[in-house]
Amino acid sequence: MAMSLNITIKLKLLNKPGNLAKVLSVIAQEGGSLGAIDLISASPSHVTRELMVRLRDRNHYNSLLEALQRISQVQILQVADRVFNRHLGGKIEVNPRRPVLNWEDLSLVYTPGVAAICETIDEHADMAYKLTMKGNTVAIVTDGSAILGLGNLGPTAALPVMEGKAVLFKQFANVDAIPLCLDIHEPQQIIDAVIALAPSFGGINLEDIAAPKCFIIEETLKERLQIPVFHDDQHGTAVVTLAGLINALKVVGKKIDNIKVVLNGAGAAGIAITKLLINAGVADIIVCDRKGAISKANKPEELSKLWVAENTNPREVKGSLKEVIKGADAFIGVSGPGQLNREDILSMSDNPVVFALANPEPEIQPEEIYDIAGVIATGRSDYPNQINNALVFPGLFRGALNCHARTINTEMCLAAANALAEIVTEEQLGAENIIPSIFNEQVAPAVARAVEESAELTGVARKILPGEIQ
Repeated sequence: MAMSLNITIKLKLLNKPGNLAKVLSVIAQEGGSLGAIDLISASPSHVTRELMVRLRDRNHYNSLLEALQRISQVQILQVADRVFNRHLGGKIEVNPRRPVLNWEDLSLVYTPGVAAICETIDEHADMAYKLTMKGNTVAIVTDGSAILGLGNLGPTAALPVMEGKAVLFKQFANVDAIPLCLDIHEPQQIIDAVIALAPSFGGINLEDIAAPKCFIIEETLKERLQIPVFHDDQHGTAVVTLAGLINALKVVGKKIDNIKVVLNGAGAAGIAITKLLINAGVADIIVCDRKGAISKANKPEELSKLWVAENTNPREVKGSLKEVIKGADAFIGVSGPGQLNREDILSMSDNPVVFALANPEPEIQPEEIYDIAGVIATGRSDYPNQINNALVFPGLFRGALNCHARTINTEMCLAAANALAEIVTEEQLGAENIIPSIFNEQVAPAVARAVEESAELTGVARKILPGEIQ
């Protein structure tokens, strides 16, 4: 069975000075990173403590325990995986909003009272937003074919990810989200299933569906449904990337309509980022895949990349990533580890912006280029400037649900990106602070407001925002 790198170790120690120090010394010698130390119980003879430890790798587990077992006067009582403990029983549940405590309650929330609600919605379909869960509920739909960092593990193994996403929806924007992990994999099967399920939901969040079928699924569902359909791996990534780039360019003193951008990775995220950057004003962008720069003269075989060939690389530059990155003002990577080295970044313009977003290992390690890059961002939480989709999707769907939007369009995504960028004030802005924390309480409300206003201005909102837009 797989294990995480985060464990807790419960130890019983003889209550004598120096015993805990011996334990801590062994953990350090074995390369473990120590977290909290909790006192569980104490008596004149013994002390029981629980230690949080982060392992350096999965193979480290046995050697650490063996080293601890060799310490005299110390007994290992229990070892628990902290990540597994957080997932026991799942991470979400359903709770009633209206209690049923007596027969009167039952008659109101169920039969016979519920009949009037059914008849009302039959006559006025939009009342479902007010009288059912639809107005605050999103379906998180996946087939598990492209789980971030893991690949195609299928729908059941994808469920923990979707549950986690549902937690973030609720935590950051009070949106109820239901994971729907589908054991079907053909685009038309998924399309048919989502259309059949759509009446229950105010929005559809597509997640971890492999390219190129994710493009077909999203485009078809957008055409067929009158509720927002949003593939977060594409557009969520694009919105946060644009927000980060807006602020990074302020730091290095460059304008978005006067920069050369090189993007590596022409999958779902890469193509969505490219489209949004062009809509934001980037005129010179070159997209690379494994074969090098994509252009009209070097058209790819994949249908999903033909748009890139027709709409990017205006100078029809040819060559590999390492060749075309020369002189670039910004690099955005959504590919894999080790694509670039220090010399490649030195070949870029002065104070280059480097977004190495591959997870878990970036295209280039930030430590290699701290002294030559103007701004560095990654997809990881252990470096500054994490480009994290959780900054976008809760607030974006909050805004779309608030105004009963029929779709999520490009203008709404641009509005979300600008709102996200503006949260970082001029005083706060710096090379290591271009994007707000996901725990910043301003994020979801600011994004939601911008999305609502844009939805109204572009005519996709079903209702006017009270007191805000007349």
